[in-house]
Amino acid sequence: MLKRHILPVVLCILFVDLLAPLFALRAADFLYGVDVLERSGFRSLENKKVGLITNTAGVGVSGEPGYMMLLRNRIELRFLMSPEHGFSASAGAGKIVKDSLLTDDLKIYSLYGSRKKPGKKLLETVDVLLFDLQDIGARCYTYISTMCYAMEACNEAGVSFMVLDRPNPLAPVPADGFMLDPDYMSFVGMVPVPFIHAMTTGEIARFLKERYYPGLDLEVVRMKGYNPHRFPDEYSTTRFIPPSPNIRDLETVLVYPATVFLEATNVSEGRGTALPFKQFGAPFINAGFLKKELDAFRLPGVSFKAVRFIPSSSKFKGLQCSGVQLTVTDRIVFEPFRTGVAIMLVLQKLYPELFDLSTRGEFFDKLAGSPLFRKMVLSGRSLEEILAASRLQVHAFEQSNPGRFMYD
Repeated sequence: MLKRHILPVVLCILFVDLLAPLFALRAADFLYGVDVLERSGFRSLENKKVGLITNTAGVGVSGEPGYMMLLRNRIELRFLMSPEHGFSASAGAGKIVKDSLLTDDLKIYSLYGSRKKPGKKLLETVDVLLFDLQDIGARCYTYISTMCYAMEACNEAGVSFMVLDRPNPLAPVPADGFMLDPDYMSFVGMVPVPFIHAMTTGEIARFLKERYYPGLDLEVVRMKGYNPHRFPDEYSTTRFIPPSPNIRDLETVLVYPATVFLEATNVSEGRGTALPFKQFGAPFINAGFLKKELDAFRLPGVSFKAVRFIPSSSKFKGLQCSGVQLTVTDRIVFEPFRTGVAIMLVLQKLYPELFDLSTRGEFFDKLAGSPLFRKMVLSGRSLEEILAASRLQVHAFEQSNPGRFMYD
């Protein structure tokens, strides 16, 4: 009788043992570039002096910081560099970040302080500069601008550049928005790609090398198991780490390209609240009217809720604002740029004398990459007309750069 009970248990144990390798494989179905580099034994960094541009989101699938992975494997890491928001990814937007010490032997040089471009003298102390930052897929997010400056500096100094690739969390969203007009190039728009570009940092690095730095020694360490048609939370081995203080979760990444333009207006984009970029408003807005007008567009994959909030910082600090909260109901069909255009059109329609697109118009145009978006809103052009104008530009870019992707 006892044997009859033991046999199923033994068979169950054997079955689990047989499946264990499959579960282990599933657990490692995705690897960041830094993990792939470690799997190689860091051969390409052997006997080389190394610098690293990163922040706290630059981790491996185990959660271990990339710089610690390098040190643990006895790579000669000379220094770190950090982008906007600092190494801790906690400094506010536009806030100057100073150089600092991570340990007595490891200094962090800020690329958002007295310099935005790595200095030649410092680069001459290394053989290769690594780039490992989590981008979010919108051109105005400044990490790809930092990469552009770093590539330029390495090209001038004769130093190799290596990108440890990471997913673009917006990659499943097709490229959209206006292209960068060279006359409006700035730190919030430096790379000539669509506003929503659908490319990884590694893909952008290859694009920049081909266009501007053909002599640069560039290596992109590809991810393992990356599928550009999947969102980051669809991988079993990834977790979201905020790359900056107001990009707190994946839904914020999705709506950021829709509401970021409000930064250049007199409407709060939700900074100083619990839902930055996921809600917006101003003291002069009637939330009910705003929601009704936005609902009339029948925008795919998003709903709007009338809200009131009081920002603790940034615009309208301490004042009650009325507006709406965005909720992505179906991220497969959600169109961030379409939603952003609709928001601008509704605010201009409801509050032509109060909604201010002019005072900081130059900054708006730099965010958008072109003055055309703002001019079309102000002239009362329709949603479809604005989208058609931007998509003609995107189509021309796609036709000119068919080989821009590295992953199927």
